[in-house]
Amino acid sequence: MRINSLVQVGGVNSLENFARSWQRAAGFNELPPRPAIHVSAAGDDEERIGARRSEPSPTEQRSLLRQQFERQESASEAVLSETPSSASDTPTIKPAPARSLDAGAPDVLDRAPYLASPYASSNGGLYGSLSSRVNESSLQHAGRLFEEQQRVGAGEPDKESEPLLIRHVEQEDGTIIEEVVGRSTLPQTVLNSVNVLVGVGILSLPLALSYSGWVVGVPFLLLAALATRYTAVLLAKCLNRFPKMTHFSELGHAAFGINMWIAMEILITLELGAANVALVVLFADSLNALVPAWGIVEWKVVCGIIILPLNFVPLRYLSITSVLGVLCSLGILVLVFTDGVTKGHSPGSLLKPAPTYPFPHHWSTLPLSFGLFMAPWGGHTVFPSIYRDMRHPRKFRKGLNITFSFTYLIDASMAAVGLLMFGNSVRDEITSSILLTVGYPRAISIAMVVFIGIIPITKIPLNTRPIVSSADKLLGLDARHVASLPGLAGMSGIGRGLLRGVIRLTITIMILIIAIFVPSFDTVMSLMGSVLCFSICIILPLAFYLKIFRDEIGWKEKILDWFMIVVAATLGIVGTVWVCLPASMTGAR
Repeated sequence: MRINSLVQVGGVNSLENFARSWQRAAGFNELPPRPAIHVSAAGDDEERIGARRSEPSPTEQRSLLRQQFERQESASEAVLSETPSSASDTPTIKPAPARSLDAGAPDVLDRAPYLASPYASSNGGLYGSLSSRVNESSLQHAGRLFEEQQRVGAGEPDKESEPLLIRHVEQEDGTIIEEVVGRSTLPQTVLNSVNVLVGVGILSLPLALSYSGWVVGVPFLLLAALATRYTAVLLAKCLNRFPKMTHFSELGHAAFGINMWIAMEILITLELGAANVALVVLFADSLNALVPAWGIVEWKVVCGIIILPLNFVPLRYLSITSVLGVLCSLGILVLVFTDGVTKGHSPGSLLKPAPTYPFPHHWSTLPLSFGLFMAPWGGHTVFPSIYRDMRHPRKFRKGLNITFSFTYLIDASMAAVGLLMFGNSVRDEITSSILLTVGYPRAISIAMVVFIGIIPITKIPLNTRPIVSSADKLLGLDARHVASLPGLAGMSGIGRGLLRGVIRLTITIMILIIAIFVPSFDTVMSLMGSVLCFSICIILPLAFYLKIFRDEIGWKEKILDWFMIVVAATLGIVGTVWVCLPASMTGAR
C-alpha cells in the first residue's frame, strides 16, 4: 500500500504514469488501419465503408478475426451482386438501410476495442483492410467472436501491453479518420526520450575523442546531435501524414512497400541485439576489473543467468525499473568526475590532466571514431511511438530540443572528462580505465560497478521484448494470432508455455554466445554506430521524408537532405570497413 502511494506521487507526472508512458513507447505497438468512414454530403447520415487493399504477401500472418471474415464470405453472397461484363469487375455492395452515426448502433470497434491495438493483426505493418464484401451481420458476428477470443486468451501471460486509444476525427470533406489518442505529457516525453538516448554508449566517447582529437571530435559529436534531432523532426512530419501509424517500420512500408518493412524489422532486431551484446560485454568487463579471479567469460555467463528470468517479467514492471538505467548512467558520470577531482596525480586525474592532441595522433584511427560518436544517438526506432503517445504533439519539437541539449551535455562531458583523465591511454570503456587504475577510493569503484551491473539488468529485458514478441507472433503463441506453421495451431496451454520458455532461453543463449566471441566493447559500439545508427537515425528517415513529401519539398531542402544521405552513407561505410580491419593497420588499441 505504501509503495503504491509512492509511485503515484506527482499526479499526472507520477512514477506510475511515467512507467505506463514508457510501456507504451517501448512496447512497439502498431495500429492496423480500418476503412475510412465517409458521411454522405446529402445529409442522410448514410455510412459507407470504403475498403482498401494492399499488395498480398506470402509471409502475411492473419488474425483470427480476419480468418473469420473470410469464412463468412459465403454467407455474404446474398447481398452481393456481380457484373458479368468483365472478368476483372469487382463485386459491389447493395445499398443497406441508412444508419445514423449518432444512433448508437454497435460498431465492431465498440465490441472489440482492441482492434485498434496489436491484437488485431500480426505485426501490424502489412496494410490493407477487410474485404468490402462483408455485410453487417458478419461484422456483428466477428465482434462476438473477438469478445470470445479475448475471454479465452485473457489468461495468457503476455497480455501486458497497454492498448492504444483511438478517436474519430471528421475532415473538411466529410471523411472520418481514426487517429491515436496521446496520453503522455511533455515531461514524460522528455524522460522517455532521454531514457532512449542516455545509455552505455557514453562510456566509449572518451576513446572516440582520443581517436579524433579535439578539433575534429567535438564538432563531429555536435553535428551528430543536430543531424539526428533534425531527422527526428522529419519522422514526426511523416507521422502527421499517416495519423494511425505508430511504428518506425510502418513508415518504411508506407514509403517503399513491404520489402522495406521487412528490412526495417531486420534492422531493428539487429540494433536491439547489438545493444544487448554490448551490455553483456560491459557487465563482464567491469565485474572482471573489480573481481578478476573469475574471468570475463564467466562473468558473461553470470549476466546471462541473471537476465534469463527477467525475460518473463511483465513489461509493466520492467517499465518502472527502466528509469534506473538513466539514473545509473548519470551516476556513473558523477562518479567519474568525482574520481578525477579526488586524485592528485596522473594517470586518471583532472587536477593534473593527461596530454591530449587537437588533431588525431594517428589519422588512421579517425574512421574508428565515426561509429563511436553515432552510437549514443540511436533512438529513432522508438521516437515514432513516443511522438504518437504525446498528449500535445505540437510540443514534440520543444521536447526534442530539451532532450538533445541535455543528452549532448552529458555525452560531451563524459568524452571530455575521460580524455583529460587518461589521454590517449584511455580504454574502450572509461569505467575500465578507472577500475584498473590504483589510487581511487574503493567505495566509489564499488558503487560504479553496482551502477554498471544495474544497467544491463534493466535494459536487456526491455531490448529483448520486441524480439521475443515477434517470435511469439510468428509461432502463434500470442493467442491473438494464428501460427504461421500449421503444426503449431491448436497447441495446448502447457505446450505453448514450454515453447515460449524455449524461445526466451534461445534468444538469451544467442546473445550470450555472440558476446563471448566479441573481442571488445568498442568493437560492438563502433559497428552498431557505423552500420545501424547511420542507417536508422539519418539515412532512412531522410529517405522516408523525401519519398512521402516528394512533391512538396523545395529544391534547397532536397539538396540538403540528399547531401546528408550521401555523407552519412560514406561515413557509415568507411567506419564499418575500418572496424573490420586488423588493429595493426588502423592503430586501434
